[in-house]
Amino acid sequence: MRAEDNRKITETGPGTPGGDWMRLYWQPVALAEELETARPVVPVRVLGEDLVLFRNEDGTIGLVDRRCAHRGADLSLGRLEDGGLRCYFHGWLFDAGGSCLDTPAEPEDSRLRLKVRIRSYPVRECNGIVWAYLGDGPPPNLPSLDCFVAPEEYTFAFKGYLDCNWLQALEVGIDPAHASYLHRFEEDEDTGDSYGKQFRSTSLGTDLPMTKILREYGRPEILNARTEYGQRIVALRKLDKDGLDGSSTHVRITHQVFPHGITIPLSGALAITQWHVPIDDVSCYWYAMFTSLDEPVDKATMRAQRVEGITLPDYKPVRNRANRYQFDHEEQRTQTYTGLGRDINVHDQMAVEGQGYIYDRSRESLSRSDRAIVTYRRMALQAIDTVADGGSPETLLIDTADVESRGPIPLDGIGPTGEWEQYWAASIADLRKSSPWASGLQAALATGPAGVQGSEVEPDRSQAPDAYDRADG
Repeated sequence: MRAEDNRKITETGPGTPGGDWMRLYWQPVALAEELETARPVVPVRVLGEDLVLFRNEDGTIGLVDRRCAHRGADLSLGRLEDGGLRCYFHGWLFDAGGSCLDTPAEPEDSRLRLKVRIRSYPVRECNGIVWAYLGDGPPPNLPSLDCFVAPEEYTFAFKGYLDCNWLQALEVGIDPAHASYLHRFEEDEDTGDSYGKQFRSTSLGTDLPMTKILREYGRPEILNARTEYGQRIVALRKLDKDGLDGSSTHVRITHQVFPHGITIPLSGALAITQWHVPIDDVSCYWYAMFTSLDEPVDKATMRAQRVEGITLPDYKPVRNRANRYQFDHEEQRTQTYTGLGRDINVHDQMAVEGQGYIYDRSRESLSRSDRAIVTYRRMALQAIDTVADGGSPETLLIDTADVESRGPIPLDGIGPTGEWEQYWAASIADLRKSSPWASGLQAALATGPAGVQGSEVEPDRSQAPDAYDRADG
């Protein structure tokens, strides 16, 4: 990748081409649980902007500039009272819309407050996450994806910190081959204890643990196709070992959702949609929404599994660069590929932080397994250029409130070799038909899997002299 393209796609601060593109989409800025405190005020840094999120007594949520318009004091430490945040320096009061309501140190007849504003952004809560729109003009609706339209009790949200650029965090999620190595376990666990744990369940409709499949089949066939939301990624592993005759294939279907999201299966009926949100150019948060098709999510168990590996209130991982991720050589030799325990989030964390704060992609050597990453970069660079020219990216979903779910729908299952599309469509239709909340949502199935009819498989450009020459489509 050219150095100038690497900068264009990784830099997202105010006024950058990448930042202008990112600001056309809703961004997760906090978990709803962060506002469930005695003083619901949270400092937020997102896309290089320092902001403060707060909830008033009437439930109103505001997201405003962190600096007071008077002399720049930190409003995240201000007084939450009188319908807004009051600066501790001179008592200036700002509401959720950024208007100044009071300047108490000024003369009683002063009209100064009418002339003063601070930046504010639209916010809304949805299934455990507070979302903000940092772009200009009226915000679009949230796209009608499963994680947004599912009832709250069928979802769970969490987040974690990564000490590197957002693109590194995203790209590990659209690389199907890495799971056979980075997340390899030498022994299979009891799959009955797999709830809430990725790659620990059985594959749909079988008793084969995912860990065994990933460990024994490390050369997946990867197919990817562009879609209206980003791209669909298919990893196929033909099962022809240990007495299996190759008539069945493990099918894992995941999706990249623009600008920085992925949708992946956790189990047969539970999916994860995860966003990799820039704090600034050298750090990011991942926000995950878990969505269940068949039964309410056990939120207490899901949270307990995850909170033990992080510190609060910043959601930073206990295993980190400073302690070398608590690496255990003996474990690496005998139990796991990484020596970092059994939490795959830690495996991903070490991999992407190990690339540095912003990886220099002019130095990489791409391979066949990187085909979805190449497609994503090409699409993102084209979208950034389109926005810079005053246009709208094709992947900007502007749904109305009554649009039904259009997917993307992931899958991890085993079907007949050579028939993954038919197997996917039939399996997903059966799962959704029996869902208490998704059975009436037909748009995602009406035109084929994930609502995308006849999506052409992308060519493998990983070995092209210039994989990012957008002139050839």
